[in-house]
Amino acid sequence: MPFVTVKDGTRLYYEDWGQGRPVVLLGSATMNSRMWEFQAPYLAARGLRCVLPDRRGFGRSERPWDGYDYDTLADDLAALLDHLDLREATLVGYALGGGEAVRYLARHGADRVARLALVCTTTPFLLRAPDNPGGFDAALLEEIVTAMAADRPGYVEQIVTGFFGGPGARAADLPLSTPLMTWLTQQCLDGSPRAGVEVTRTLFTHDLRADTAGVEVPTLIVHGDTDASAPLELCAHASAALIPHSRVLVYEGAAHGLFATHAGRLNSDLLHFAGAGR
Repeated sequence: MPFVTVKDGTRLYYEDWGQGRPVVLLGSATMNSRMWEFQAPYLAARGLRCVLPDRRGFGRSERPWDGYDYDTLADDLAALLDHLDLREATLVGYALGGGEAVRYLARHGADRVARLALVCTTTPFLLRAPDNPGGFDAALLEEIVTAMAADRPGYVEQIVTGFFGGPGARAADLPLSTPLMTWLTQQCLDGSPRAGVEVTRTLFTHDLRADTAGVEVPTLIVHGDTDASAPLELCAHASAALIPHSRVLVYEGAAHGLFATHAGRLNSDLLHFAGAGR
C-alpha cells in the first residue's frame, strides 16, 4: 500500500490512478478518499492522473493526536506533492479540502499547481464576525462538537438527509439509494473521534480570507444553491470575490453532497477544467 511519511512521522495513505496531467482530490472534512467513488475512475479513464490522499486521522492513514490545523494539513499535502514530484497539478478541494488547498498555496506557492477547483468550499470564513455578519454563530460549532462527542453515529444519521438534499429534504426524495447513502456516510465514522472534532473546529474557526485572496491560479468554484453546510453567498460567492481568476458554477437544487447527487455533471465540469490545455 502506498504511504508518504510527513515531517512529524505520520504515515499518510494515498492512491495514484492513471496517467497524464495530475489531479489531486482532497475530500471533505471527515470523509476519506473513497468519497471520490464517482469522480476518480471517470477522470483517470479519460487521460488524467488522479491522486487521492486520506487525510491524517481518517481512512487508511495513521491517526495522530495532533495536527488537524490548516498549516499541518497543508504541509502534509506539500509532502505528498513533493514525494510524487507532481507538476502542473489541479487541486480539487471539497469543503475543508478547499481550505487545505488555499493554505497550501499560501504556504508553499503554486510552483506545482496549475489550477484550483473548489467544490462546496467552506472558504473563506464560516464564523460570524463584525466584518463577516453572514457567518454561523460560534454556538453552532459547540453544539456540533458536543453532539459528535456524545454519539457520532447518531449525529451523522441526523444530518445525512440535509447533507445530500438540503433543508427540509426527505430521504425518500433523494436521488441516491439507501445502501449508497449508508456507505458514503459510514466514511464519516472511519476516522478517530479526536480527528473528527478537531477538523470540525478547524473548518469553523480558521479565517482564510487572506489565503483565498492570495490565490493566483485559475480557479473553478462549484457549489449548490441549497447547501446549508456551506451557504452559497457565504462561501462560493465570497471566495470568488477574493480570487481574481475565478468563475462560479451554481448547481440548482444541489446541497452539500453533490459529489454523489450530481456526480455526472461534476465529473464533466472537472474533466473540462482539469484537462484544459492537454
